[in-house]
Amino acid sequence: MSFIVNGNAVAGPVDPRVSLLDYFRETLHLTGTKKGCNQGACGACTVLVDGERILSCLALAVQYDGREITTIEGLGEVETLHPLQTAFIEYDGFQCGYCTPGQICSAIGMVAEARRGVPSNVSADLSDSVMLTREEVQERMSGNLCRCGAHNGIIDAIQATITSERATEVTA
Repeated sequence: MSFIVNGNAVAGPVDPRVSLLDYFRETLHLTGTKKGCNQGACGACTVLVDGERILSCLALAVQYDGREITTIEGLGEVETLHPLQTAFIEYDGFQCGYCTPGQICSAIGMVAEARRGVPSNVSADLSDSVMLTREEVQERMSGNLCRCGAHNGIIDAIQATITSERATEVTA
């Protein structure tokens, strides 16, 4: 069993009971992905698998054999942040920063979903085109909690990124 994690081939865990979250944190020492509730309710552990967002605390690593996985460490570089990371700084999209990696990965997955025409509960229609209004972004990001109260900054950062000329860079 093996994965592609942030562009690098890595061997999977020996124990088939290990969650992706624990595998990242304990074996690969990728600690950017956070363990919040460990029950899939907070979104702090959100990562991208083949471009789609998942909750890594609920995912057994063995389920993702051969798949491409992106954690927060796989987005941007220290010198060149991902546009969404830059927007989180510009729009005060974090306070303590604990939920930020999951928020950013979730937002990238959310934009990709909208581009594919995946509707949400508040989508105006079921056409192939989804307008990412503030209400639409709030609904789609509702699975990612921020206990510090930076929610408005998070939504502002996401909207600024998807509406700027940087929008084409939002997908990982």
